[in-house]
Amino acid sequence: MISAPRSRVGGGGLSGLLLVALPVLLLLWLVLWPVLQAFVGTLYFPGKGFSAASYVYFFSDAYSLRNLWLTLWVTALTSILRVAAAMPIALYLRFRTGSIAALVQSLALFPLFVPSVLVAYAFIRVLGPNGIVDTLLVAVHLPKLPSPYLQPAGPIIGLVWEGLPLTLLLLLSGLGRVSTASVEAARDLGAGGVTIFTRIILPRIQSSIIVALAFNVLGLFSAFTLPYLLGPASPEMMGPYMQRTFSDNADPLNATTQAVITFAFCAAFGLIYVRAIAKGRKGLR
Repeated sequence: MISAPRSRVGGGGLSGLLLVALPVLLLLWLVLWPVLQAFVGTLYFPGKGFSAASYVYFFSDAYSLRNLWLTLWVTALTSILRVAAAMPIALYLRFRTGSIAALVQSLALFPLFVPSVLVAYAFIRVLGPNGIVDTLLVAVHLPKLPSPYLQPAGPIIGLVWEGLPLTLLLLLSGLGRVSTASVEAARDLGAGGVTIFTRIILPRIQSSIIVALAFNVLGLFSAFTLPYLLGPASPEMMGPYMQRTFSDNADPLNATTQAVITFAFCAAFGLIYVRAIAKGRKGLR
C-alpha cells in the first residue's frame, strides 16, 4: 500500500523533469551560454592571455559610472513609482465590482497594447517643447513649464506608464490571497483602512511586491526605446550607452563589458525574485 504511491510520485517527478528539460536547455543555450562566452571574451584574448582592462576602464571612467548611476537611480525610482501607482488601483479592483471597476481595469491595462515608440511619440507631442501642454498654457497666457523631454524625468514618466499594467497584474495575483471575510471581520472590530492594509493585506502580498519589483528592475535596467527617445544624451542609461558604444564608437569589447555588468546587476535581482517565489511556495505548504 505504501510502494504504489511512491512509484506514482517518482513517475510524476520524472515527467515533471521532462517537462522542464526543454525550457532549461533553451535557457542554457540562448541565455547562459552567450553570457558565458561574452564574459570570457572580455577577459581572455587569444595570444595575449587574460586581462581585466575593460572592467578596470569601466569602473574608473567617470562617464561610465555616471551612466551606471543614472540607470540605477531611474530603475529604482521607476520601480517604486510603478508599485505605488498600481497599489491603489489593485486594491480598488480587488474589493470592488461593477461597470466602473471594469472601466478602471480596462484603462489600467491599456498600456499593454501600446508600442513603446508610440508612447514616446505621444509623450513628445504632449509634454515636449511646444507640445499640447505648452500650447494650452500660452493660449491662457500662462508661463511655459519646464519640459521633462530629454531629461531624466522623461524616461521615468514613459516607463512608469508603460509598465503599470504588468505591475498591476502581479499585485492583483497577490491580493487574491487576501480573503474578503478577514477584511470584513477587521472592519467589524473597528479597524481602519490603514490598519487593515498594514496588518492584514500587506503581510500577505509581500512576496508579490518583491516579485513585481524584481520584474520591473529586470526590464528597466536594460530598457532601450524610451530612454533612447526621451532621455538625456549625457549621461545616458545603460541600454542606449551599450548601443552607442557598439555602433557609433565601433568598440565591441567595451560594449560587451557593459552588457556583462548589466547582466550581473539583473542576475542579482533575479536571485531576489527566485528567493521570493521559493518563500511564497513554502508559505503555501
